[in-house]
Amino acid sequence: MSAGQFSSLTEMVHLAKAKLSRESWDYLMGGADTETTLKRNRLSIDSLQFRPKVMADVREVSVATELIGQPLRMPVILPPIGSVQLFEAGGGSSVAQGAETFGTLQILSSVCTPSYEEVAGASAAPKVYQLYLMGDQGWMDDIIAKSLELGYVGFCLTADTQVYSRRERDILKRWRPPSGSSAVQSDFGYQAGMTWETAAHIKEKFDIPLFVKGINRADDAVLAVEAGVDVVYVSNHGGRQLDHGRGCIDSLPEVVAAVDGRVPVVVDGGFLRGADVVKALCRGATA
Repeated sequence: MSAGQFSSLTEMVHLAKAKLSRESWDYLMGGADTETTLKRNRLSIDSLQFRPKVMADVREVSVATELIGQPLRMPVILPPIGSVQLFEAGGGSSVAQGAETFGTLQILSSVCTPSYEEVAGASAAPKVYQLYLMGDQGWMDDIIAKSLELGYVGFCLTADTQVYSRRERDILKRWRPPSGSSAVQSDFGYQAGMTWETAAHIKEKFDIPLFVKGINRADDAVLAVEAGVDVVYVSNHGGRQLDHGRGCIDSLPEVVAAVDGRVPVVVDGGFLRGADVVKALCRGATA
């Protein structure tokens, strides 16, 4: 089916579940350990209520906005998803083409295919490259320099993944996705050793907007801004990394207050429809 044939996002989900293998579906939908954080992401959003204000002229409404100078059709961006090629053969390139068609920004995961070089040429959509540190500072610097040459408009560090998590849906089936297999075989020492000095080094050496993804506390948000981070990204990895955390929309207000308008704040975790996005905006998120 083409996008125009779907009546809702929910219809897309039902078709995806019917078409994907059990392994791919559980990898896509599952979380870490008891999946408490995964559930809280959704429960936290559902617990918030609207207070609708009436008698306002809404005949002309625009939801267009911008992030790091890039125009967005609406305040929704495409987050990094590892092994996205399991769900769509074109992987990151298909996501890039979708981002261009719709009018939004893509964050490309470094643990999906095809390569970031190939995805760079797949569409004219603005792209941010997300990198897991599987090498030393020189290795990272080379990749950032190359991503700038390729036209990426931003760079993203994921700060909440010092080790590959226990995703029991996958463990019970003795199955590991391509991204997980790569992670286990790689040296996680560089990723585990990442500090705010890493972020400060990037900002000192490169003229590129820097996202840090995985912030859930006010004190970390302050440190991010002090290190020169351009976008504070509230995320708990979709409940897929550390279990028993807060829902992201519950973490959002304290992070927004700590940032105090100095940089944009982005949030993910459990957002499934437009009403959820409005709740995030009401709590101070940029996108």
